[in-house]
Amino acid sequence: MEKILIVDDEAFIRENLERIIAEDGYRPISTESPDEAIRIVSEEEISLVLLDLNLGSSSGLDVLRSMREVDPEILVIIITGYGTVESAVEALKIGAYDYMKKPFKADAIHLIVKLALETQNLRRKVKRLSRDSDGINMVGNSPALIDIFQQIREVAKHEIATVLITGDSGTGKELVAQAIHNLSPRSEQPFVEINCGSLPFNLLETELFGHERGAFTDAKNRKIGLFEEADGGSIFLDEIGEMDISLQVKLLRVLEDRKIRRLGGNRNIDINVRIIAATNADLKGAIERKEFREDLYYRLNVFPIHIPPLRDRREDIPLLLETFLQRFSTEFNRAIRGFSRESLDLMMRYHWPGNVRELRNVVERICIMHNVERILPAQLPREIWGESPQSEMPFDCEIPPEGIVLDDVVGRVEKELVEKAYRITGGNVAKTARILNVPRGTLRYKLEKYKIETSNDLNSL
Repeated sequence: MEKILIVDDEAFIRENLERIIAEDGYRPISTESPDEAIRIVSEEEISLVLLDLNLGSSSGLDVLRSMREVDPEILVIIITGYGTVESAVEALKIGAYDYMKKPFKADAIHLIVKLALETQNLRRKVKRLSRDSDGINMVGNSPALIDIFQQIREVAKHEIATVLITGDSGTGKELVAQAIHNLSPRSEQPFVEINCGSLPFNLLETELFGHERGAFTDAKNRKIGLFEEADGGSIFLDEIGEMDISLQVKLLRVLEDRKIRRLGGNRNIDINVRIIAATNADLKGAIERKEFREDLYYRLNVFPIHIPPLRDRREDIPLLLETFLQRFSTEFNRAIRGFSRESLDLMMRYHWPGNVRELRNVVERICIMHNVERILPAQLPREIWGESPQSEMPFDCEIPPEGIVLDDVVGRVEKELVEKAYRITGGNVAKTARILNVPRGTLRYKLEKYKIETSNDLNSL
């Protein structure tokens, strides 16, 4: 059971918070003493602290600093009165997770505590996975990814075995290749990579195998190819499906003989290289179309590893979001601490055609454009939240034999649309009216009609 520490000098607030927290199945611990609070943090495993800024003669900011000296990762939510919001903002700079203003509602406590603990659990998972990865620079805890980690560790032990990595663009094939090399006995030797689709046939051939002086018109000096550069280590041939069919014959010979010959050379050179290839293409289909050699396919496919698309392992999305958010918040000096529940729900439902690469780019773009405490749907790219309201609307409804009351059905649909639009914009009434294409007066009427809870005074709309 997760322990939540309440530090407040008002007994009725402590009792109120204890009751609310216990309702959610957590174990509340409360005290009015700053010294006692610091002692509890140092001696017990506290998941979250609710800390009042005004503790009589003591300052909550000083208590926060002391707590973070004891545990730099302690999660603290500041409790503040309306007149001390500036101090709450100062607390955020010191390292508090969030703040809530008095008086507060039970629903607000339930939500902020849940979000804080979810964030803490994600951060712990990211650190644990990073610690346990042993050279695998990939994040996730889905069964599919855990199985890939196991495959990487197994094949890495066998330093000659050829590996073929398949998967959609952006799934992390190059990370798998790098991890195989990092965990292998070859880890201290070179890891050389090349995209086989980025160069025409003649340039790719000389890049891979090198050439002797005078091998062709512009060959004024000898060039060492990538296979020789990778000797003793690993070579990663990305997008192997794009390799010219005539060059595939030479690669097959390398796999069979472990020798290469430079262009224009007259002797074979022994090489000791592990070959790791990757593709997002359907190689079996390419074989049927005579675009890829069947014998080369089977020589490459000694140990196949397939990476499923992100949409098929959605349980990895929260960890990836947290990882990239930590990275880019630090890089761009942002104070972003997480995503709202609505934002996370939208990103969990999005289909991510660009896979992990697209997710990484989205988080980087958010951190460049915004510096807010929590990312709301309005801060997400339009392609993520723009499609969601339409995809789940209950327009396809059955009409029973006894018929329906049309106004009631239309009202339910309208209420759902208004609620979703209001959530998507993070409660911004102007944006809500804009995306629904209705006047503000009409929106005010509908919010009141459907008793949709708002954070703003509707009379000011």
